[in-house]
Amino acid sequence: MELRRVLKPMIGCLGSFLLVGLCAAMQTPSKVLLVLEKNGTQLDLIDPVSLKTMAKVPAGQDPHEVIASADGKLAYISNYGGSQSSLHMISVVDLVAQKALDPIDLGALHGAHGLDFAGDELYFTAETNKVIGRYNPSTNQIDWVLGTGQDRTHMVWVAPSLDKIVTSNVSSATISIIELLAQPNRGFGARPGGGNQKSWEVTNVSVGRGSEGFDVSPDGKEIWTGNAQDGTVSIIDFATKKVIQSSPISVKGANRLKFTPDGKLVLVSGLGMGPGQAPSGTNLVVLDAASRKEVKQLSLGGGAAGILMDPDGSRAFVAVSGANKVAIVDLTSLSVTGEIAPLGQPDGMAWAVRK
Repeated sequence: MELRRVLKPMIGCLGSFLLVGLCAAMQTPSKVLLVLEKNGTQLDLIDPVSLKTMAKVPAGQDPHEVIASADGKLAYISNYGGSQSSLHMISVVDLVAQKALDPIDLGALHGAHGLDFAGDELYFTAETNKVIGRYNPSTNQIDWVLGTGQDRTHMVWVAPSLDKIVTSNVSSATISIIELLAQPNRGFGARPGGGNQKSWEVTNVSVGRGSEGFDVSPDGKEIWTGNAQDGTVSIIDFATKKVIQSSPISVKGANRLKFTPDGKLVLVSGLGMGPGQAPSGTNLVVLDAASRKEVKQLSLGGGAAGILMDPDGSRAFVAVSGANKVAIVDLTSLSVTGEIAPLGQPDGMAWAVRK
């Protein structure tokens, strides 16, 4: 009887210790890999060291792209639905609590897709409306909208200085370069020497058909875009806003394009010739940024979409949607060294670094 009284609290303490240990093991790490599963309509929180999934959180209807807030505590997910979509939501996930929050209602803006987070605000494209919008988390309001006049304004990049924006326009076969101008306020009742009125200049640069995935070089001098229907990559000089070169690539159905952090290599993924196709051929090509030449072709076992670089430049994560996995590519050997599987049609990916 006395022994039972001694053992009971000990067992209770041991159980509590194991429970705390288990909970601690499932906490979101300070740096977490975010992967969207389109078939599962969920966001996976993955430890980038162990490659283990820490949590799965609902991501709303038809999730396509994901971005994290600057402090790494929230994830924003575009709920797409196509270029004529009636969807008008961006889902929000609390990465610390690992739960879905109330989504952002975009009102009359439909078909959200591309995302970027800059200046503590969320930028997004709305394909149905042919616009870029900006959402302010502190006021819970959309505080700015700009039309591109282009069809399927799809992906978006915002300069850290907030004075330049780039979008790809898939059906118009263009890249929009949007720059902030400061013009004197000469409106009715304006006083000499009065304040400045901000305006934006939009330059639409013709590239190849199906221009979708693009990236800006780390030095900010060039914009590269993959043209899915033409099987080419177009290179734009950012300063002159002109195409300086178009080169054929081996991958079919170019979907995403990303520079390595050092700017030396460019990776282009391909979905293949049609929706749902999982070709056995080349799904990823690696280009030398200086020579513009292909240096490696990789077969990942299925159509490939999202590309995410590790900030330290050691590896790239490639969403192989056609094979329900994420392939890990070593950026020194340019070979596949691992995978995260099984996943339900992975696509958009992002890093969240908690501060």
